[in-house]
Amino acid sequence: MQITVKFFAGFREGRFKARVIELETEISVAQVVRKYEIPEAEIGILICNGRHVELTGKLEKGDVLSIFPKVGGG
Repeated sequence: MQITVKFFAGFREGRFKARVIELETEISVAQVVRKYEIPEAEIGILICNGRHVELTGKLEKGDVLSIFPKVGGG
C-alpha cells in the first residue's frame, strides 16, 4: 500500500517536503512519526486527507499524512 507523507516547516530539515512511501501492512500515524524520528512533544498538528487525526489513527491506502510542528512566536 502507498501513502504520502508531507513535512512542514522545521520538520523538513534533513527529511523531505513530500514523499510517497510503500508499506507492506497497515500503519498508524504514531508509527510514521517514530519512523522519521519526530519527537511527539514537537508535533503541533497531524492532518490526514484534510482532517485532524490523532497519533492513534490508522492510515489506509492512498492517504496523505501532513505533519506540522508547533508554532512559536510573539
